[in-house]
Amino acid sequence: MNFIERINIVNYKCFKGLFPLELSNGINIIVGNNEAGKSTILEAIHLALSGLLCGRYLKNELSQYLFNKDVEIDYLASLKTAAPQKPPEIVIEIFFCGDPLPLFEGDANIQRKKGCGISFKIEFDHDYIDDYNELILGDVMTIPIEFYKMTWTTFARDTVSIRTLPVKSVMIDSSGTRFQNGSDVYISKIIKDDLIEKEIVDLSQAYRKMKETFMSDKSVAAINTKITGKADISTKTVHISVDLSAKNSWETSLMTYLEGIPFHQIGKGEQCLIKTNLALAHKKAKESNLILIEEPENHLSHTKLNQFIKSIQQKCEGKQIIVSTHSSFVANKLSLKNLILLHNRKEIRLTALKSDTYDFFEKLPGYETLRMILSKKALLVEGPSDELVFQRAYKDSHANTLPIENEIDIISVGTSFKRFLEIAELVQKPVAVLTDNDKDYATKITKKYKDYAGSMTIKIFADSDNSLNTLEPQIVRANTGNLSNLCDILGISATIYKTEEAISEYMQDNKTECAMKIFNSAKSITYPKYILDAIAWCNEQ
Repeated sequence: MNFIERINIVNYKCFKGLFPLELSNGINIIVGNNEAGKSTILEAIHLALSGLLCGRYLKNELSQYLFNKDVEIDYLASLKTAAPQKPPEIVIEIFFCGDPLPLFEGDANIQRKKGCGISFKIEFDHDYIDDYNELILGDVMTIPIEFYKMTWTTFARDTVSIRTLPVKSVMIDSSGTRFQNGSDVYISKIIKDDLIEKEIVDLSQAYRKMKETFMSDKSVAAINTKITGKADISTKTVHISVDLSAKNSWETSLMTYLEGIPFHQIGKGEQCLIKTNLALAHKKAKESNLILIEEPENHLSHTKLNQFIKSIQQKCEGKQIIVSTHSSFVANKLSLKNLILLHNRKEIRLTALKSDTYDFFEKLPGYETLRMILSKKALLVEGPSDELVFQRAYKDSHANTLPIENEIDIISVGTSFKRFLEIAELVQKPVAVLTDNDKDYATKITKKYKDYAGSMTIKIFADSDNSLNTLEPQIVRANTGNLSNLCDILGISATIYKTEEAISEYMQDNKTECAMKIFNSAKSITYPKYILDAIAWCNEQ
């Protein structure tokens, strides 16, 4: 069995110059912010292994928009100088690992190191050099792709066809469905590739018989007689029929049904599940052993997403799977140790986490790990009351602007602060913790977070006064000079709740309700210092 151990992408879409990426056999989870290149990686791999782009053969879809924009700009600018650049090229190299493949071994790759794989190129065709030289004498506005060709070569410098590649890929994109004559091209390809030669021949023959039956129908014959009878159409016979112009014309004519409903009419989530399960259950495992899945969380409910992930976990034996996602649930469930974070065209991995941390998030996948990883800055709080009060405090000091509007994410993590901090430290993400001292600052804060005392990216905010053990008494103490205002905001009587202790007890008994009233109130309160310190940290660049 063979799988991909490495890819090199050069000048393709968002990747300027060389972008290398190591992959593992089994599951790979690619995450990153929008425009990080997640989809481009999956697209590039599938393109190099199949020649397909968005379900269509690239030879019919070749465009200058496939080239990195900066590369195109540099090339066009150089044509106006005394030292014009050569026409740019796109290179996608796939390195294979597994069973011996002597025909694919050589050093014809970017690093010129011995390896096993193929090189796919979109490059200038030198057969057109005279035409090209004449063209660049004028004003060239775009890359002249009419002079380009596509080539597949092994690292041994031999030309190779897609059909002979040792790794075959299936691309599943639930975010958008591609149709050809009403048939979903992804599922059609999956089904076609799963058929043996005899089954394909049988389908073709059955399709031809259907054509013959169609032509012999009396109503069709009458219509053809009428058409032919119109002398002004042509001197030759004109008639209607079923398309058999292509050898495998049945591929684009047949439609998949689910319980009598055309496949493209069922829900997108169900489509994703069916296509994935078909791909994972593929008979030709050695030929279709790479599954590429684009953002599976699209169109799937929480329970369906869980069902989807279970299918992957149960059926991925012998398959290499590459998933792009924005979903913490998907990343946690498939294990953070398989995660590849893309940031500034570089990769960061979470392979150094403790084993029980992987297990924790896999067993409790609802935690928003990716929210923290993909944020600009993150503040971790214990629960909704802390989150509401901090958001209101931030709004009061930022002209009614919420933290998220300034790319600062406030995330409730329960008591799992250290689990998140372990990840934050590994990816060097600016993260702060807003927490209670629980009546023991020395143990619950100083000792607990001593590993982060000198961190440049991780900060802990808590009050050192052990008598103010949690948020509510902290708020009451901060407003001790105007308790009537606080009571008014909370909707309680200042004549009944006369002391700090009474108000604090009421707030602790009604945590979320009180926090919501503070958040929604037209009036403001005075906020504890440790909250104001956390806001100051948010303001730091």
